[in-house]
Amino acid sequence: MDILVTLSKEFSLKQWQVDNTVALIDDGNTIPFIARYRKEKTGSLSDEVLRELFERLTYLRNLESKKQQVLSSIEEQGKLTDPLKQQILQAKTIVEVEDLYRPYKPKRRTRATIAREKGLEPLAMLLWMQELTTDIEEIAKTYLNPEKEVHTVVDAVKGAMDIIAELISDNADFRKRIRRNTLTQGKLIVKAKDESVETVYEMYYDYEEEIKSIAGHRVLAINRGEKEKILSVKIEAPTDAILQDLRHKLLKLNPITDSIIIEAIEDAYKRLISPSIEREIRHELTEKAEEGAIRVFGKNLEQLLMQPPIADKVVLGLDPAFRTGCKIAVVDGIGTVLATTVIYPTPPQNKVEEAKKVLKKLIDDNHVDIIAIGNGTASRESEQFVADMLKEIDREIHYIIVNEAGASVYSASKLGTEEFPDFDVALRSAVSIARRLQDPLSELVKIDPKSIGVGQYQHDMNQKRLGDTLTGVVEDSVNKVGVDLNTASKSLLQYISGVTKSIAGNIVAYREANGKFTNRKQLLKVPKLGPKAFLQCAGFLRIPQGDNPLDNTGVHPESYVQTASLLTTLEYTAQDLLKTGVKAVQKKIKDIQKMAEQLGIGVPTLQDIIKELEKPGRDPREEMPTPILRTDVLDIEHLSEGMILKGTVRNVIDFGAFVDIGVHHDGLVHISQMVDKYIKHPLEVVSVGDIVDVRVLSVDQQRKRIALSMKV
Repeated sequence: MDILVTLSKEFSLKQWQVDNTVALIDDGNTIPFIARYRKEKTGSLSDEVLRELFERLTYLRNLESKKQQVLSSIEEQGKLTDPLKQQILQAKTIVEVEDLYRPYKPKRRTRATIAREKGLEPLAMLLWMQELTTDIEEIAKTYLNPEKEVHTVVDAVKGAMDIIAELISDNADFRKRIRRNTLTQGKLIVKAKDESVETVYEMYYDYEEEIKSIAGHRVLAINRGEKEKILSVKIEAPTDAILQDLRHKLLKLNPITDSIIIEAIEDAYKRLISPSIEREIRHELTEKAEEGAIRVFGKNLEQLLMQPPIADKVVLGLDPAFRTGCKIAVVDGIGTVLATTVIYPTPPQNKVEEAKKVLKKLIDDNHVDIIAIGNGTASRESEQFVADMLKEIDREIHYIIVNEAGASVYSASKLGTEEFPDFDVALRSAVSIARRLQDPLSELVKIDPKSIGVGQYQHDMNQKRLGDTLTGVVEDSVNKVGVDLNTASKSLLQYISGVTKSIAGNIVAYREANGKFTNRKQLLKVPKLGPKAFLQCAGFLRIPQGDNPLDNTGVHPESYVQTASLLTTLEYTAQDLLKTGVKAVQKKIKDIQKMAEQLGIGVPTLQDIIKELEKPGRDPREEMPTPILRTDVLDIEHLSEGMILKGTVRNVIDFGAFVDIGVHHDGLVHISQMVDKYIKHPLEVVSVGDIVDVRVLSVDQQRKRIALSMKV
């Protein structure tokens, strides 16, 4: 298999795009760097496509490696034929290779191997050929051997049938046909182990669905119910059709051997093939479901990370609680902690007036602009307290409910301890809540992406695969935005292209020892950050008010000379960037292709340079919708059917989206209630962070369930 040609066909790309991309990857370049600064080489492939291509490249290379291992093993056994070799080389999946290898793969002792040890293989082959004209008993008698426990003709025939059953089971073509038939005609049958027990899996207590149509989220839900020993699951295959197909393929209509072969076929299928195929299909269903869930999780995480920062605002973070009190942290416009305390406005203490007094003083002393309330335990009571208190303040202050998923993980982490060694865990959480409102990206990178809570069934899937995908999403998001080299934390820096954890630590240490960076070239003085790492990271690190205005843009140092030439040609200076950016650059260039040739760069690179010159230091997150700020509380009791509300999309899943409408219980917009046309997935319509208008369809106060529609 020519892997590069295969990739070109699968991704519908020109061969030069694939060749160049793979060469760049193999040369150690990161995906964010390739996507941003090697567009001419790749044909401007996005980071998403590049990651998919890289994943597929890895699979195909593993497939080729597996083929070589199998060919070597079979050759060592002296059983490799040219037709078999060609079949293995032409296999398109690892499953196909495993099927072909099955007859030659070293096995544990099976009924067939025991029969062979008893000397019954010649008898099995006579029966298998189905050319006997003599009574089977006469032939079988010659294989009796009391020393090897072959006492009767029945013993001999049964042993021979075990060998035949294994021959059928090991046939790659049979397994392929059976797998295909089961996938296209089979059903997943789910039953409750105890129907009298009420659980969240009640809809699956007596459930069946065709394998070919079952949705990924249902597969994951069923898997979890099975794991929790609430559900029993099996695959109902089209057994009669499969057995008929095998009989049609194998029987030679010999009355002497027909009944034996038919029995061997049934044994092969029911004892050997069916359980194996069921495991494979369940695994395949799970893998596809996980792949879909991971993709949705990644998209949700990207949207969450790319939410716009609320810059230059003093924020009071409130981590709600009952018995231990609400932890408070006030942070200034750049996240520096100004004050911390604990108040007790919630049960059982209910020190409301005292808490108001403390909070009002903090707000006045620190000129607080916004209050960020975590959405955990006691959040509802804390929100009511804050809303009542704000009515007593003579200036307008808003509050917002912040998803605190993962805040406690950060608070108890080594990083949290290093950042705030003198704070207890809950106070660190309050700081995190405040900061994640100010700059979601900078704060959320401190938390394991799996703990952020914008997916479904994330704890039930392949954790390495999930972790790798989400890490890639964080990397892409951080590099799209870029970071301030002089203020970025070690946690943020380590996601920059080419920067490892140790290099991130070295950057911070260098900054602390030598003061602020004044130009990008100083990065080369950082220990372990050599020319290769500099090439990968320099364009993503910003230096506001540095020596060179281009250092505060996404223009890569390798293009500084060409950028200077462009500015000179257009009669600008680099210092013009220090003001509001070089406007109308695009209009001044009459022929962009000609200009690119004149500068010796590609058109995509020139277009990127123009964008940076027109808006230096731009933050792509500014284009995202800003969060909804509130001043008063809305209770679930206030909701009524038909009410129109504005809400924020908190999570997107396979069957819909959860929307925060300000009542502490997110409402569900089912996929069927999003638009008046068919869509395959909610992500076609909404993303995490979107502000949407919704209509209340129904409210179940007892179960705290709210059904919403976007068809307002």
